Amino acid sequence: MVIKSDCKYFKGYIPCIPHKKYGVHCEHCSYYLPIRERILIIKLGAAGDVIRTTPLLRKIWQEMPNADITWLTDFPDLVPEGVNSVIDYSVKNITWLLNRDFDIVFSLDKDKEAIVVAEKVSAKKKFGFGMDAYGRCRVFNDLSLYKLETGLFDDVSKKNTKSYPQEIFEMCGYSFSGEEYILNLTSTRKWDLDHSKKIVGLNTGCGGRWTSRLWSNDNWITLAKMLQANNCEVLWLGGAQEDEKNKTLLNKAGGKYLGHFDLRDFIALVNECDVVVTQVTMAMHVAIGLRKKLVLMNNIFNKHEFELYGRGEIVEPPTPCGCYYAPICPHDSMSQITPERVFHSVVNQIKNV
Repeated sequence: MVIKSDCKYFKGYIPCIPHKKYGVHCEHCSYYLPIRERILIIKLGAAGDVIRTTPLLRKIWQEMPNADITWLTDFPDLVPEGVNSVIDYSVKNITWLLNRDFDIVFSLDKDKEAIVVAEKVSAKKKFGFGMDAYGRCRVFNDLSLYKLETGLFDDVSKKNTKSYPQEIFEMCGYSFSGEEYILNLTSTRKWDLDHSKKIVGLNTGCGGRWTSRLWSNDNWITLAKMLQANNCEVLWLGGAQEDEKNKTLLNKAGGKYLGHFDLRDFIALVNECDVVVTQVTMAMHVAIGLRKKLVLMNNIFNKHEFELYGRGEIVEPPTPCGCYYAPICPHDSMSQITPERVFHSVVNQIKNV
């Protein structure tokens, strides 16, 4: 019996889809699709960064439609359908990778656990970041020098005018042409929301790393009341970390707070919104991936790194914050972003819904 393990549909341990659907065997299978390139993408995290790396798949699928793609990540649920093997970082998976041969590796993280895999795995071509003799990040070629330098030197990073998708496309030898995020929407959960009004999602958290991005409760309350007075349905968004905060905001400002959810349901909940207001968070990337209108509050990052695809606007303090990537801002620069400014930005985005 002929077995064609180089077929894109071949799984090796269970029947392939053409066999299950049509009963075909390898020898005379008209669905046989030979793999031309074996590609490894290394992008572990964070969650938002995994989402904003997905445009790269559009280019890979366009340039190499018969490629077999493996993606190593800490967030398997965020990798789109169509990727052949999505694996998390575990001993068994790393052992499997290091005993395989690839044609191309796209290594897009600088973390030590990522660069060691990129350095050691066998591949004909490697792009992005590897590991040098000191166990530190190095570039595989000059295409990644720019991305390395913007991460090492604040003055270089502040001058950057490229978005993150543009940067990673160029690292991989491609030109960015506005390729969109790809986001799985798989939850079928139903939500009790009033769609006769425009639904504005207010994402109140920002994670624990850069709390300098937090906006005060008073500002959220004022904004929520202004939106409701303008006939909008306010939907409080957040994770477990924001649960008590959002309950407090709900009690003081009204609106809807449906709780915190797993990733699949959170994506589905954001999909109910017409406009999302957020700081730089995973929710921002979810909103972009769902092609929602976005009002992004930013104080400590370079605004050029965010690709909004013409569906949003960035609101920043009138006086630029000098705390570049600082976890704590002694100037409380977020307080300079007033609820009135954010409200007017939301109204502007609603006009285009």
